[in-house]
Amino acid sequence: MLEATDLAVEFPGRSGRRARAVDGVNLSVGAGEIVALVGESGCGKTTLARTLLGLERPAAGQVRYDGTPLSYSGRALRAFRRQVQLVLQDPMGSLNPRHTVYEAVAEGPRIHGLPDEEKVVATALAQAGLRPPERFFHRFPHELSGGQRQRVVIAGALALSPKVLIADEPVASLDASVRGEILALMLRLRDELGLSALVVTHDLGLAWNIADRVAVMYLGRIVESGPTEDVLTAPRHPYTQALLSVLPESPERIILTGEPPDPTRIPAGCRFHPRCQLVAAGNGIDACTTTPLAILPAISTPQVACHVTAGKIPALDNS
Repeated sequence: MLEATDLAVEFPGRSGRRARAVDGVNLSVGAGEIVALVGESGCGKTTLARTLLGLERPAAGQVRYDGTPLSYSGRALRAFRRQVQLVLQDPMGSLNPRHTVYEAVAEGPRIHGLPDEEKVVATALAQAGLRPPERFFHRFPHELSGGQRQRVVIAGALALSPKVLIADEPVASLDASVRGEILALMLRLRDELGLSALVVTHDLGLAWNIADRVAVMYLGRIVESGPTEDVLTAPRHPYTQALLSVLPESPERIILTGEPPDPTRIPAGCRFHPRCQLVAAGNGIDACTTTPLAILPAISTPQVACHVTAGKIPALDNS
């Protein structure tokens, strides 16, 4: 349904250098599939999501929807955004406090000129779990709980009958007791409406509970991907292993040194090697610090970009 091919996004950086926020990414979301994009803050997840939505133009590569390259003309983007909708992290920040629930959900249908506005709004609210929908029409965001506000945001996306949702940290601002309800809602929408979703998150527990596939991102690249069970039960990349080690059930905590490098100065060789626990322990190889790794393709089988744990992955000079 939605695919990124060799996608690169750059921004002006210090001293005239370009910051490579997304630096060669292949990623696909299939029909009725939920893919989790995971990684720590600053790794490029949100920039990639914005680019998939057409909010950022790539410096290289392309975005495809249903096999067709994304066009950045006003009319084409308007049609595209009926099919691919965004669900933001903070419902209080994304809802206008002066607008009622009805006005918030009706905004998209009005922009796109959809008929039967009241029916569209009521249906979307009901699909998002706010029933009976008429009970919520005249309420304001401050009159709702956090979970209800997030359901209103989801209803606003559903009002346009999209095929794909891009959810950026959809439960990060919610209480633990409400998170499960929103995750269950997203799974139900997938099953009942056939929706696809890309869920951007730093929470591997969320990815485990909701995703069919996981893609792990570090410093602008996908470093490991595959079916959720394969990646999260038998991680092969040292970075994925470190992310999983903070979960309560992990037998050993892996502490990474330092912060992610400046994206205007990508390290030579494997971009993770300055923080890699294998290199720090003397278990790396020369290629870790000298030879760039290939960009991973957008396939569903398990794959990893690591010289040590996947030595057969070919190197590619793309510095």
